[in-house]
Amino acid sequence: MKLILLSGGSGKRLWPLSNDSRSKQFLKVLAGPEDRLESMVQRVWRQLEQVGLQSSAIVATSRSQVDILHNQIGHDVPVVMEPERRDTFPAIALAVSYIHSELKAGENEAVAVLPVDSYVEDHFFSKVLQLQRMVEGGGADLALIGVEPTFPSAKYGYIVPEEGGDKTAEFRKVSHFHEKPVETVAAELIARGALWNCGVFAFRIGWLVRQIEQLQFPTDYSELKGRYEELPKISFDQQIVEKTGNIAVLPYDGSWKDLGTWNTLTEEMDTPLIGKGTISVDSENTHLINELDIPVAILGVPNAVVAVSPDGVLVSDKAASPRLKEVLTFDQRLMYEECPWGWYRVLDYKRYGEETEMLTKRVSIAAGRKIRSHYHKRRQEVWTILFGEGEVTVGGETRAVRAGDVVTIAPLVRHGIRAVSELELVEVQTGSEVTDEDIWEREE
Repeated sequence: MKLILLSGGSGKRLWPLSNDSRSKQFLKVLAGPEDRLESMVQRVWRQLEQVGLQSSAIVATSRSQVDILHNQIGHDVPVVMEPERRDTFPAIALAVSYIHSELKAGENEAVAVLPVDSYVEDHFFSKVLQLQRMVEGGGADLALIGVEPTFPSAKYGYIVPEEGGDKTAEFRKVSHFHEKPVETVAAELIARGALWNCGVFAFRIGWLVRQIEQLQFPTDYSELKGRYEELPKISFDQQIVEKTGNIAVLPYDGSWKDLGTWNTLTEEMDTPLIGKGTISVDSENTHLINELDIPVAILGVPNAVVAVSPDGVLVSDKAASPRLKEVLTFDQRLMYEECPWGWYRVLDYKRYGEETEMLTKRVSIAAGRKIRSHYHKRRQEVWTILFGEGEVTVGGETRAVRAGDVVTIAPLVRHGIRAVSELELVEVQTGSEVTDEDIWEREE
């Protein structure tokens, strides 16, 4: 069986720690092995290894998340990169075409799809393995995992089994779906045996290949990728699941959570404090996550979450935190990003009059990594090496640098840097425009 991990999202619900390049699944706030913090994607990847599914998995993700994904779970992880974000049906279709035409998987082989941001117990993944038998044996076109509800939630979709079926059977035939009902309706659905839809399902490769062909799209990976923008921008549920009649669901009676909001995420954190700060004794059930080097003090504020990052500061009552999108009405540049070579954090930005902007970054480059040769048209840069050793190339000349050295780079001059040891520098950009769009690697 092959496995497709869906890694997407725009990074709004866990602002300010999440952004367009660092979505919620990449936040290192969960307790991991050896007292280390790990992210949701790292946790899922570790759990897959424990049940022998890691070697069968590929990750479907967007261009903006490839670097951080490789940084967190390894550069050898197979990735299918979407040319643009177009919802879950196009992403799954592209991944299946990769498995079919590039990996040469047989049409009767099962493929399971699951999100990378679910918080589940280890034995959940043994349930994923059970889906293989149902779809490969021809018992169902689609096989889903449904979570036994613990309360009538209005936040989740429900899978409703057929009435009169054997409730003790391993799999149950699905009647229909009900998306995010009000609590009274959710309670009625649960009484009828409905299950939470956790977004995990399986099918045969050939079955989905036929669905793609019926839409008159190629199933060859390279050809489909070239026409990706033509695929309908729609969820897999709407395009495929809701139009499929032969669906079975496998009940799962265990812990499952969608850690999509600050109140649900903090429930699974082993410590109320990450980063520099203090929380008073009378601030019960309050969490502080601080990514900056300045201290934060919380006094007499119970049941709250305080999140501090280069992108901003959030102070919210936990119960109100799911409404975060209501107040995120502003746009700003990315203030923190993980890159193939390391990471950077924006320290300061200022505009001087109509013609000049200034941006200051703290840049960290991992040992042996490099920022490739490039140039800028609208700005100059000044690099001050803080610590470590490296090699800088400016205008075709290469020299060694170490702590205390200063490098000045004029507009239109090619430059790059390689870290011999872990290296940090402060980069000051000054010019008419200081944006990531003004980065050029090739001559026009």
